[in-house]
Amino acid sequence: MDPTMVRRGSGVSLWRQIEEQISDDIASGMIAPGSRLPTEHDLAERFNVNRHTVRRAMKALEQEGLIRIEQGRGTFVHEHVIDYPVRRRTRFTENIMAQRRQPGGWVLLSERVKASPDVAEALELDEGALVSLIRTIGEADGRPISVADHFFCAERFPGMIEAFEESRSISKVLAQFGVADFFRKITRVTTRMPDADESQLLSQPPNRPVLVAESINVDTDGKPIEYGLTRFAGDRVQLLFEPSS
Repeated sequence: MDPTMVRRGSGVSLWRQIEEQISDDIASGMIAPGSRLPTEHDLAERFNVNRHTVRRAMKALEQEGLIRIEQGRGTFVHEHVIDYPVRRRTRFTENIMAQRRQPGGWVLLSERVKASPDVAEALELDEGALVSLIRTIGEADGRPISVADHFFCAERFPGMIEAFEESRSISKVLAQFGVADFFRKITRVTTRMPDADESQLLSQPPNRPVLVAESINVDTDGKPIEYGLTRFAGDRVQLLFEPSS
């Protein structure tokens, strides 16, 4: 953002020149998605204008959907929203690569726990039965977009945790247990505000909602094999339902 680009007496208002300059920098990639912009005070000094002029430019950029202003945190360039298809076959890595993004992530925890009523019902188990829980962070281009809990019947898939820690692929692990393919039976989506852990893991402010996707995957015989609970960063992900795919 070069202050020499702001010219008085040019016939274009100063705030409009600032707005156009920042907009061009965002479009060219000079200011990356998710970046924090300088403060109003810093921008006013840089462009040699008053803060009211900067504030008007920021308001215009916000109305265009290019930036978001978070009270107490600053002003940020909006991230490009990822279209995340929910299909009969829904695979995280495939979805991210289809967006020409680099998939990534890591495992937060993996342990055997007793099935809660919701987990037991989804997997058609008795309440309290042992299940394997694998919690992962999903990334696109190095930025977190999801926190996901994956539940599997521990009796049907003994050694699931150990196998996943080695391969880092749920599809590959299920194939080792004879599940050559699996399909999405149901997806239920709600929204809510993130808790403190989710806000930190997703690098998302606590006043921005997350998309919560509750899902059940079944094998080719229609038997439930996985219950999932995924929290997506609401500012970065848009769920697209494609039931016939």
